[in-house]
Amino acid sequence: MLNPIAISLGPINVHWYGIIIGIGALLGLILATREGNRFGISSDFFMDLLLIGLPSALIGARAYYVAFEWSNYKNNLTEVFAIWHGGIAIYGALIGAILAAVFYTRRKGYDFWRIADFCAPGLITGQMIGRWGNFMNQEAHGGPVTESFLSNTLHLPSFIINQMYINGQYYHPTFLYESLWSLAGLLLLLWIRRRAFLRAGELFMSYFIWYSLGRFYVEGVRTDSLVFAGPEWLASLLKAMWSPMSFFGWGAMEADKNIRISQLLAVIIIIAAIVFICIRRTSKHSIPYRSPINPKTSIALTIQGQHPQES
Repeated sequence: MLNPIAISLGPINVHWYGIIIGIGALLGLILATREGNRFGISSDFFMDLLLIGLPSALIGARAYYVAFEWSNYKNNLTEVFAIWHGGIAIYGALIGAILAAVFYTRRKGYDFWRIADFCAPGLITGQMIGRWGNFMNQEAHGGPVTESFLSNTLHLPSFIINQMYINGQYYHPTFLYESLWSLAGLLLLLWIRRRAFLRAGELFMSYFIWYSLGRFYVEGVRTDSLVFAGPEWLASLLKAMWSPMSFFGWGAMEADKNIRISQLLAVIIIIAAIVFICIRRTSKHSIPYRSPINPKTSIALTIQGQHPQES
């Protein structure tokens, strides 16, 4: 296996996971900054947003995980803060980051949905790169597979195959599935944001739809999913929706009442995002993505239903 520690400075170990996450955040910041500059928003705005959003995302990711695994923490509260022992969730990170962004953008006088649109490609870039941190740590993988599946079916290079060999067993490289899906999503978002039909808030919703769609299917083979015992009809429905993946040699989901929270949430997010777009399209809040942005006035214009002149 690859060494998860990049540098050792005495008692301090610098892990590849942290470096990779940092690179993803930096590239995401660059994408958001460049798009924001086209609309006259300073780079400092996005730097401050990142400095506020990262710790908020970390807190949200941990709180989300602990909330659904409370039975494992209620008798040992000190473990709640031991994030280095593992246990974070991407949807919790998004919730934390969004709450922080709503507060910050409102304080600066910008419409949250406009800023969220600029950040959408950066978000999916961070996820695309960040999954390689899971690869280095040999974590967040899928269920057991054969070496033949990895080499002959997926045609993966040897360094990935070797890293997916954990405790005598090969596993699904779910990090790779999500990373490649995010790469395709990034290209799609970059194409969509230059289309004339795009309205404010829709690029951000497109990000949610794309990511959640991929996450739904990848989650079906994950071995570390947060689950709860739900109604049998719902478990059967989710299983049926996932079943096409069995044709790709992904095996089958467990046939029980356990519902994977990330799968259920993915479906809810996709439906909510589509409804959001439809409602905004028929309301006075819908303005073109390419509309100019002016601090302190953009919110007022949206509330009043006025459309700033397009550039």
